[in-house]
Amino acid sequence: MLVDALVGQDLVYEKILGDLEYFADDVRDFFAAGGKGLNVTVPFKEQAWRLADELSARANSAGAVNTLILKPEGGIRGDNTDGVGLVRDLQQNNGFELAGSRVLLLGAGGASRGVVRPLLEQRVASLTVANRTASRAQEIAAQMGALGPVSGCGLDALSGQSFDLIINGTAAGLSGHVPAIPETCLGENTWVYDMMYASEPTAFVKWAVERGVARALDGLGMLVEQAAESFYLWRGIRPNTKNVIEELRS
Repeated sequence: MLVDALVGQDLVYEKILGDLEYFADDVRDFFAAGGKGLNVTVPFKEQAWRLADELSARANSAGAVNTLILKPEGGIRGDNTDGVGLVRDLQQNNGFELAGSRVLLLGAGGASRGVVRPLLEQRVASLTVANRTASRAQEIAAQMGALGPVSGCGLDALSGQSFDLIINGTAAGLSGHVPAIPETCLGENTWVYDMMYASEPTAFVKWAVERGVARALDGLGMLVEQAAESFYLWRGIRPNTKNVIEELRS
């Protein structure tokens, strides 16, 4: 695999078809057979969260786990690397400074919940979570309020507000739709980030570009960075992600 050449380690990283009913058994069998770590995808992230004997702070806040690690003393530690993947892609790969920024996060599902804590840890000026159902966004804000300046509202409450960064954490783009936010939220200095990615620009990225934003990015870099963070947790080595992102985009 590609990561072998990047880090010079002998390892096997393969896909395993999971089963919702037997997920816990599958994980335990994997570790019993000598496995060291697992990435977990939808729809197993909440099950992984419940299965882990120990949780990182970011996984606990997210209520979901995408990385399982076999602890040296036994037991399974759960972590969530989605948020740090987003932060690294924004800051290290693209040069966006989160500190002091006004951030709008669209959606109140698992994807959005997983990035709230890492964003607040970067000392943003404000983080507004907006969702079609306002109560779900407000629930996240109430749960995360002790971590930093976060608020929740409905999409219809965004009129008249402006932001430095707008992050789309919804799955609307899968059906070619864009969250119904006022165009006044976007300005010529606004950056837009869609957690979704595809071979062609996503619906949200295209919509933002047409409205003259400063930068519009998809989530491919986030995908690579969260994987690199998982690898670091397993092996103590961080792969060079720049080359991986360039190869995937070519």
